[in-house]
Amino acid sequence: MAIVDEEPLHDHVDQSFEFVATLNRRRVRARTPYSTSLAELLRLRFGLTGTKVSCDEEICGACTVLLDREPVSSCTFLAYDARGRNVTTIEGVAEESGELHPVQQAFLEQFAFQCGFCTPGMVLSAVALLEKQPEASREQIVDHMDGNICRCTGYASILAAVEQARDELNRPRT
Repeated sequence: MAIVDEEPLHDHVDQSFEFVATLNRRRVRARTPYSTSLAELLRLRFGLTGTKVSCDEEICGACTVLLDREPVSSCTFLAYDARGRNVTTIEGVAEESGELHPVQQAFLEQFAFQCGFCTPGMVLSAVALLEKQPEASREQIVDHMDGNICRCTGYASILAAVEQARDELNRPRT
């Protein structure tokens, strides 16, 4: 009996897809494997290294990005599921003019970072919260930010920064 070499089925099937989405206010396109996480795509294909990867389990929040203005853990979120949607990373939070978002400015003024590893996820989580709940109470801020772990600051300065940003965003404009 002769052994016949068969080519694996996957050699005949394209294992990638065309990712097209709006990324930080710009339309982007990339071909990537179906198994690519959104974090991998952002970091490796688009060079957006502000998105940090730490736990790979949706626990630490370092990889938080906004998907259609909602925070998601990009380390476990498939890029395939983000196609056609709006993705915002820390690199896209500031105004195109370079003016910082009030949350970013408050993080600077309150020294709400030390090593900075968790900061992008913290900022994006806070931005999402304050868009949904512009007058969020301290308790609501603490509850919402619970999904973001910081190993350096002790959280007091982070809480102060989110409260400062909330107050700034609610200040009447002239």
